[in-house]
Amino acid sequence: MKIMQLLFFLLLMTDCKSQQSLSANTYRITSSFTSFPDTARKNGYRYNNELFDAATHYNDSSVLVIVPDNFNPGKKVNIVCWFHGWNNTIDSASKRFELVKQFQESNVNAIFIFPEGATNAPDSYGGKLEQPTIFAKLVTDVLTLLKVHHQIYKKATPGNIVLAGHSGAYRVMASITVKGGLPVNEIFLFDGLYAETDKYNAWLQEDKTHRLINIYTNDGGTLEESISMIQQLKEKNISFFLTEEANVEPATLKNNAVIFIHSAKQHNDIINHPDNFKLFLKSSPFIK
Repeated sequence: MKIMQLLFFLLLMTDCKSQQSLSANTYRITSSFTSFPDTARKNGYRYNNELFDAATHYNDSSVLVIVPDNFNPGKKVNIVCWFHGWNNTIDSASKRFELVKQFQESNVNAIFIFPEGATNAPDSYGGKLEQPTIFAKLVTDVLTLLKVHHQIYKKATPGNIVLAGHSGAYRVMASITVKGGLPVNEIFLFDGLYAETDKYNAWLQEDKTHRLINIYTNDGGTLEESISMIQQLKEKNISFFLTEEANVEPATLKNNAVIFIHSAKQHNDIINHPDNFKLFLKSSPFIK
């Protein structure tokens, strides 16, 4: 092994041990391939005449990594990657929406990756993760970490990938489908279809096995765009299933690839009231 590679592994191991929390299968690291810092926000970002400075809001490169107790390592490592929305962080979103709990209870055979976005800022910009292949490099960083900690095989490579996110996360997820450098199999949009619909449509069309669940509300700002996408799918002869949240059953999710769910709940209540993230994960054909 080259000296630089050895140094990298040792530094990574030291960093993980110092920041490890919750359990032996939970790691909090930093990576050069997260959203921030990024040159486009080097001077901060102004929204509604308020400046969100770079040092406070665009300087955190943390990544939360979870390997569930039931994880069965193989040559391919399935991945679920979550992105938070406006005015949140890894910690606030994880706590408020019980993301780790829902992920672990879903019993899917995948690892959970949660990179930090804009920290407590009203900003959908995905930073470096909107650049070509940066997402793939983030995944490589995480898999290297897990190899160091003997959680996965040394020659393991990325398997199926599920992207999930709330609200403003729509932008970075759409960019990853185009530029991320790894194929994305499935997407869960939690009241987040504000724009980038052309990218989601193109992603659905490029592979008939791709799967999308879009849950939207009346007052979250996504109703009009969700209705527009439904019309576009009709025009493209792409099959979809439209239902009310109250009527959703596990079989409904398992038997359909493109699903639009209208919810009567509020914008922040559709992830874990009830545990929709867990329900969507359990229905996935890609992370068994």
